[in-house]
Parts: sequence; C-alpha cells; structure tokens
Amino acid sequence: MNFKTVFSLSFWSLNLKEFRKRYNYDLAFNASFRGVNVLPRRILKTNEFKYLRCYRIAQATKGSLWFRLWFYPRLVRFSIRTGIGLYENLNIPQGLIIGHSGTIVINSNAVFGGNLMLTHNVTIGRDVRGKRKGAPSFGKNVCIRCNSTVVGRVTIGDDVLIAPNTFVNFDVPSHSVVVGNPGIIHPRDNATEGHLGKVNE
Repeated sequence: MNFKTVFSLSFWSLNLKEFRKRYNYDLAFNASFRGVNVLPRRILKTNEFKYLRCYRIAQATKGSLWFRLWFYPRLVRFSIRTGIGLYENLNIPQGLIIGHSGTIVINSNAVFGGNLMLTHNVTIGRDVRGKRKGAPSFGKNVCIRCNSTVVGRVTIGDDVLIAPNTFVNFDVPSHSVVVGNPGIIHPRDNATEGHLGKVNE
C-alpha cells in the first residue's frame, strides 16, 4: 500500500451504487429463474443469498479500507463456513445464481461473461502444465451443474450447459450442452433455456 493510495477518495469510500446495481440485477435474475417477480424472504435468508450479497459488497468495495478490514475477511470466513469458495475470484459480473449450498471452488484467474449458474461441488480450476496451462474463460449465459469440473486454459462459449458429473478440459462452442466424463459436446440452440433467469435490461 503506497502513500497515494491511502489519501485517495476511493480508499475511504463505499461504492454502494455499484453494489446495488449488481445485486439488484442478481435478484431479478434469480427471481426470473424461479418464475417469480420478487423473491420471498425465506429464500433471501438462505446461505446462498447471504453469500451472494456478501460477495457483491466485497466486490464493490475492493481497493478500499473497508474491503481490507471488514468485507473481505467476512467473505473468507463465510466461504470457509459454507464451502462456497468464490472469494479468490472477485471478477464474476452481474447475473449469478448459486444453486445450492455446498463446495464450489473457482480459480482466481478464471474469467466470466456474466449470467452464470453454479451448483454444489463445482470446480473451476487451472492446469499447471502443457498446452492448456492456465484457467478457463466463460462467455455469457453459462450453467454448470453439480459435481462438474472445468479445468485448464479453455474457452467456454455463450449459452452453454455443462451437465451434472461432467469433466471439461477442452474448448466448447456457443449453444452447446456438454455431458459426461470425458465430456461430449452436443450442439443445441437455446441450450440454457430454463436453466437460467432472464432480465430485460
């Protein structure tokens, strides 16, 4: 931390406007997925939504004093408690559904396009050697179902559904469903229809 950073306005401020923008979009995205206009209070009290809110606040305050002293440590503690480990990657754009509580591990270098669904026991990791050395990048409207793994420097297109128990270490074109271990690509228009919400921007 340098002298210039400490005396900058952003270091001391809370970017609540950015938090509200992303979180309100998340709420609308999740409500659409569940087929309702407004999420009921009992849903908002679940660990998935408490975590989502904590994640968005930490994301919006990144680089500030409050992030260092309060929001990031709180997110890490909540991650350890729930197993939802998004804290190493604060780059997920608006439009996030955490389908169920349970272990979710995401590499810090993974890149996302937005409108993403993650369910329990999903791993998004890096490869440490070979032609796929690195972490995955994802397009927009991607659903990754339970017990699935995406690993290595691969590109996942837009509108992609990764079915439960699927292993992906290869590029996946847009409008595809991937099934199995090893994964097999099945081209399909509107692959994620019914698996994600939809928000009119």
